[in-house]
Order: sequence, then structure tokens, then C-alpha cells
Amino acid sequence: MKQYSADFRDRLLRALDAGLERAEATRTFGVPDRTIRRWQQRRRETGSIAPTPRVGRRRQIGPEAVALLREQVAAHPDATLAEHCARWTAEHGVAVSVATMSRALARLGLPLKKSP
Repeated sequence: MKQYSADFRDRLLRALDAGLERAEATRTFGVPDRTIRRWQQRRRETGSIAPTPRVGRRRQIGPEAVALLREQVAAHPDATLAEHCARWTAEHGVAVSVATMSRALARLGLPLKKSP
């Protein structure tokens, strides 16, 4: 689910401050009543309505491993994704899936060998 922008939140809350009823704001802006109450509460408590950053899982092949992955691909340019995964696990002790390896290589703009 996407986050609403800070600008959108500000416009909605300013409309409420100007006298718009919360039920009307819900219909007009398409935002649930509970969300509007939460934004008002956050503004009262913190003074900010900016969206909080969303946290997720840490990448198994993160930015600190970019150089290592580039070296591996340079040393074994004809390896398949599965072979790169096996080599990564053996050398770094982190098991990664073929999909994870594929995304990491795509982020680096490195070519993919798709067949043995």
C-alpha cells in the first residue's frame, strides 16, 4: 500500500482546519476516517505529518558487497545465476536465491547468463 505524500496530508489537514467536516474530507479526499484521525494526532503530538520511512529487510547482497560481486562476475563471466549463487554461498557464507542474485546483478547493470 502506498504512502500519502506530505503535501497531500498537509492539504487535507488545512481543509479540516478551515472548517471542512471530517466525513466530508473522507469522501472528498478518499482517505479513511481513521487515517485522518491518526494524522491529526501525530500533528498534535510531534508537530509533523511527514510520512515515516518504511523499513524492510536488509539486502542479502548489499551495497558493501558490490565490489565483491563485480569481481566474482569478472572472474566467472560465463557462470549461470545458479552457479553464481553457489559460489557466493561458498565464498561468503550467505545463501542467496537465484532471484536475489538476478536482482543484484540487474542493479549493477551486469549481464546475465541464463542457460548452462
